[in-house]
Amino acid sequence: MPSPAITIIGSGFAGLCMAIKLKEAGWHDFVIVEKAADLGGTWRDNTYPGCACDVPSPLYSFSFDLNPGWSRMFSPGEEIWDYLRDCVARYGLAPHLRFGTEVSSLEYDDARQVWLVSTADGESFETNAVVCGIGALHIPSFPEISGRERFTGAAFHSAQWDHSVDLTGKRVAVVGTGASAVQFVPVVAEQAARLHVFQRTPAWIQPKPDAPISEGMRRAMRIPGAARAVRNSVYWLLEARALGFAVDPALMKAQRRVVERHLARQVADPELRAKLTPDYTVGCKRILLSSDYYPALARDNVELVTDAITGVTERGIVDATGREREVDVIVYGTGFKVVDAVRDQQIVGRNGLTIQDAWKDGPEAYLGVSASGFPNFFLLMGPNTGLGHTSVVFMIEAQVRYVIECLRLLSRSGARALDVREEAQRAYNDRLQSRLGRLVWSRGGCTSWYLDERGINRATWPGFTFEYWVRTRKVKPSAYELIGPSPARG
Repeated sequence: MPSPAITIIGSGFAGLCMAIKLKEAGWHDFVIVEKAADLGGTWRDNTYPGCACDVPSPLYSFSFDLNPGWSRMFSPGEEIWDYLRDCVARYGLAPHLRFGTEVSSLEYDDARQVWLVSTADGESFETNAVVCGIGALHIPSFPEISGRERFTGAAFHSAQWDHSVDLTGKRVAVVGTGASAVQFVPVVAEQAARLHVFQRTPAWIQPKPDAPISEGMRRAMRIPGAARAVRNSVYWLLEARALGFAVDPALMKAQRRVVERHLARQVADPELRAKLTPDYTVGCKRILLSSDYYPALARDNVELVTDAITGVTERGIVDATGREREVDVIVYGTGFKVVDAVRDQQIVGRNGLTIQDAWKDGPEAYLGVSASGFPNFFLLMGPNTGLGHTSVVFMIEAQVRYVIECLRLLSRSGARALDVREEAQRAYNDRLQSRLGRLVWSRGGCTSWYLDERGINRATWPGFTFEYWVRTRKVKPSAYELIGPSPARG
């Protein structure tokens, strides 16, 4: 592969947004490397029944490429994947894509100020800058359950759904009750003869105001300015939800009333309702959206199991009471390795610094984008840029704009690379963690994937998204060390 000036890793929303904005800014010497055979990231991998977005459709697209043609208020996964494919065609990104190219290692050359990119098929090439857009929802997390490999029936993770397995009339076990499970459980409940849903911790669930978008409404959305006005309205409506996240957990009381009423309306059985009632503050774990999950659990062929799983046998699952439930299929809806998505990669920065050593106390970055010791290495959806209340696409666009400004700083200065100063990163993250420590994720009375093994939140942004937008509008040159003159490329 020729040596591109910029290498983008990943072809989901983050990678494609970076590519589009590079072209718009006049940079065409870049490549998008993708380990899979097609683009799409999360929306390529997750094909489970009922897969859909839990952010309203008007806000789940690029702000510069609104889609007036969504079929529902909450877009089905296939439509989002189609939208990303359409973006590739509209912006001429196909020549930049390299599918089936998995990055096995990144190593910075201190003498030459370039990155050496090695791929799983044994090839390698040099690049001046790396933009890591691998996302957080691509490494399935399986529970550590004794005997899991012994099961002789079909077993798979929801992000690796085995569509060759027909669940009709089968005995099915679902392990996990998170964001994916609340979408596919209602579908599976209609197919399976018997469904056992194993719940470790209940989630707070809000009603999902989903509905088809009529053809007339889609035509109206094509009126100049209409789609933009709807998007802006949805943005501020969702931003108002952040009060309990960004200001004070006590402000979650209004949302608690909503979720409690939703549960009471949909679950008449007091025993089942008690099992589904969390004992922590709303927002401590991810708030889920569904209007059909509770009714699915109330079906005669569905059992909610709250006793802990102690093991898996050849025929089924054993709980803490010693009871074994024999099943034909096990589906693991147990989420992803979010915090470790980048930390598990083989990345070596300045003076042999590995990402594991740099992040030995936990992943952190300046503005979630730049990691000290790794020049010209930019993270999209890096540490502490996830959200609990609105669309991550908004955050991605803010980060992409910031990376473009970093590249412009390099161009103006004539430097070869830039590296965020350790003191700037430290000061930023100290303030960030001080704020996070007062908020619902840390004080809500739960444990979640937002927190690392030390109980520190490495996943979420602690404020409103417009705060982050303001913080990333301009690059502070003083926060960075500029490295070396820029030699002529030859």
